[in-house]
Amino acid sequence: MREFEELKYPYSLPPLPYSYDALDPYIDQETMNLHHTKHHQAYIDNLNKALENYPEFQNLNLKELLEQANSLPEEIKQKVINHGGGHANHTFFWPIMTPNSREPQGILREDIEKTFGSFEKFKEEFFNSALSLFGSGWTWLVLTPSKELKIKNTPNQNSPLMDKEIPIIGIDLWEHAYYLKYRNKRAEYIQNWWEIVNWERAEKIYQNSL
Repeated sequence: MREFEELKYPYSLPPLPYSYDALDPYIDQETMNLHHTKHHQAYIDNLNKALENYPEFQNLNLKELLEQANSLPEEIKQKVINHGGGHANHTFFWPIMTPNSREPQGILREDIEKTFGSFEKFKEEFFNSALSLFGSGWTWLVLTPSKELKIKNTPNQNSPLMDKEIPIIGIDLWEHAYYLKYRNKRAEYIQNWWEIVNWERAEKIYQNSL
């Protein structure tokens, strides 16, 4: 994806494409502010710190860095997976939400229905996958290298880019993404998240990736 290819060392915090209160009542302003300015910024700071003494990897863009994460030196491998993945995942997450959500149309909708049986069945499978995730991580709809749509969970901040998969939509299931508003009600957070998915952006990503 081009947006990851444009991210290079030293990394910096991307602006939100909307105001911090724009996703109310589904995600509150305080959560968005803390999540963006504190959590995402921390991943960026730690990624930059991990790479500061490794100039041979500073010229790689974030996509390239994560694709080869498992072959990096042991001293920085897990740091890049954790913090590089955190930066990539959150950079993707902010614009895949919108206060002006509407259901998908076009080829993405058609292929979701072909793959999962119906759009409602897809939402049910995605919901159940997200609810089943133990601990912290993400649930994704990805396009595989063989051009198939697949729902998958990743632990912690592992990124689909590590498997050369393209994220189409993804929900952050770390408690800091929802706990101020929803407390321990992860199911309610997941259900409400459908109201703010940016399907127009997901459609563009999908079309550009086929």
